[in-house]
Amino acid sequence: MKNLRILVISSANIDFVQRMRRVPYAGETIVEDEEGYAYYPGGKGGNSAVAFARFGADTVFACRLGRDTNAKRLAAVYKKEGIDTHHATVDEEAETGLASILTEENGKNRIVVYPGANRRITPEDVEEAFTCYPDAVFLQMEIPDEAVIEATRLAEKAGIPVFIDAAPARMDFPLEKLGKIEIFSPNEIETRVYTGISPATEEDCLRAAIRLSSKVRARYIVIKLGDRGSFIYDGQEYYIIPAEKVRAVDTTGAGDVFTAVLSYVYLRNGNIISAAKYATCAAALTVMKEGAYPSIPTKEEVLEYIRNGRSASAENGEDGQQDFAGGEGETEEE
Repeated sequence: MKNLRILVISSANIDFVQRMRRVPYAGETIVEDEEGYAYYPGGKGGNSAVAFARFGADTVFACRLGRDTNAKRLAAVYKKEGIDTHHATVDEEAETGLASILTEENGKNRIVVYPGANRRITPEDVEEAFTCYPDAVFLQMEIPDEAVIEATRLAEKAGIPVFIDAAPARMDFPLEKLGKIEIFSPNEIETRVYTGISPATEEDCLRAAIRLSSKVRARYIVIKLGDRGSFIYDGQEYYIIPAEKVRAVDTTGAGDVFTAVLSYVYLRNGNIISAAKYATCAAALTVMKEGAYPSIPTKEEVLEYIRNGRSASAENGEDGQQDFAGGEGETEEE
């Protein structure tokens, strides 16, 4: 089967991860262990590009980096992962993006992003990236609106499927300007921002998904619900995929990995339910380790997790493997 070429147009950051018992209150100082912080390669786009590469996709990453030490570190990681960076632009006027991530003992995190060069990706950069002739395009919202909108326009014109991990969210993002989308996937907070509805219950999830469907031309709305799993809406029916029961160490990058694996498996087998199950397993493996890139699993690790019977959401054994690798049109018994 031919390798899928995925064009990821998104952000690249260095993550400054700070681990603590809890986030301090205003005016409070907390002293933690000296080894309680670390710098990791990250950024929503970078996380997703690595996930695609580790699952076997021919991954092209279009991004902007500064001319600094952080950019060199990221470039070395992309090369090691086999990611094509011919469309990664060096910006002479901005620093490489930085994310400050506060992670509590329970694995929950709070993130502040300083976009830097990510904010300077242009529609012209996007147009140039399309010369790689991708089979699909993967986007996130950590880059300028105009770049996201142009990517969906060019993809629709070329008949290429678009997958959007709809983070971070803004109330004023012009969703109606987006082109045709295969999967549009926000998390709980982003869903509330886009729709005004908090997806706290099954009924609320459905209401929010219907409202999102009125704003974007998406075949599927997939709401990421954290440790509650995910909610899938196809315009007529909905499905709930439960989360894996694992101990979360660090949730950084889990949503990025979920949506990337969801997109990859869906492109392979055309089955949104099967794709969500595999994505759930990949996200579970991600939260069990610290850091974004170090925690992203390979396809083999996810299949091993399923084969060993540890998964509650995906099929076990050889049938699961066959479904994962299956060609377009092959589906799983639901």
